[in-house]
Amino acid sequence: MTGAREQIDALRARMAQSIIGQTGVIDRLIIGLLANGNLLVEGLPGLAKTRAIKAMARNLECDFSRIQFTPDLLPADVTGTEVYYQADGRGEFRFEAGPIFANIVLADEINRAPAKVQAALLEAMEERQVTVAGTTHKMPPLFMVMATQNPIEQEGTYPLPEAQMDRFLMHVLITYPPVEDEVQVIRLVRREELAAGTPAADAAEAPPAIPQDAVFQARAEIGQIHVSEAMDRYMADLVNATRIPAEFGDKLGRWIEVGASPRASIALDKCGRTHAWMAGRDYVDPEDIRAIAGDVLRHRLGLSFEAQGEGISADQVVAEILAQVALP
Repeated sequence: MTGAREQIDALRARMAQSIIGQTGVIDRLIIGLLANGNLLVEGLPGLAKTRAIKAMARNLECDFSRIQFTPDLLPADVTGTEVYYQADGRGEFRFEAGPIFANIVLADEINRAPAKVQAALLEAMEERQVTVAGTTHKMPPLFMVMATQNPIEQEGTYPLPEAQMDRFLMHVLITYPPVEDEVQVIRLVRREELAAGTPAADAAEAPPAIPQDAVFQARAEIGQIHVSEAMDRYMADLVNATRIPAEFGDKLGRWIEVGASPRASIALDKCGRTHAWMAGRDYVDPEDIRAIAGDVLRHRLGLSFEAQGEGISADQVVAEILAQVALP
């Protein structure tokens, strides 16, 4: 029987065949899957946000659902609703599950839906259940929301409040690929267009999907990763530095208005252990934490007006925190 590590490596390799030049994004998507968290993926149009998430779902044994968020969307369009059925003179209400009831849910352009719809989705993310007409409905054991948002065209959108942003395990940014990789993207799409609909493509059998048991087995192994007391303290110190920034230098004191919550410490631990497992180690070292600190912290920091006026980004703030907090 193939081990969990080999199967997860196979999942990563298959995704890399469809997504050129975004290995960091692929790793973050897999970390979110294995850490049992939800991801917010942000990038300009055309940078393969949706394609990356679909590539994961296509190669994993799972139910995939895509919700296109629009201003006229209602909470029931996401969670489902009670529908009245009548037969043989008798009627009853039955729950019709919405698209949220899947293993991997793509919430496309989440910032285009109003607050009530966002709240319905985020409640399912946090509680792993929804309540409709007084009845609670549980999410499947493998449940993950990957929400995308576009950083431009903010007119007519509903930005996620900071308190709701905190519920995402990581905030993943997708940037433009290097020119060399973009050449490969052109060739990949050209090959896909030529192969589409050809007898050879139709006859070719896709490799079997990675089973869900591989994810659950990997999660069990990640739970056994050793984390020393010094590493626990390092993670707590990083998060605490966002709350008392003035003690870590004048720049941080001017830049940070609101620090991160304990969810940030928990996310650092989960993602750090997952990063170590993916690297083939059974212990967490500082580089695991530093590698994922930006994705965990960037959406949990409230920057001051002074920082925004100076054009300071959350990533620059995180880099300064990593530079100021002593390594264990």
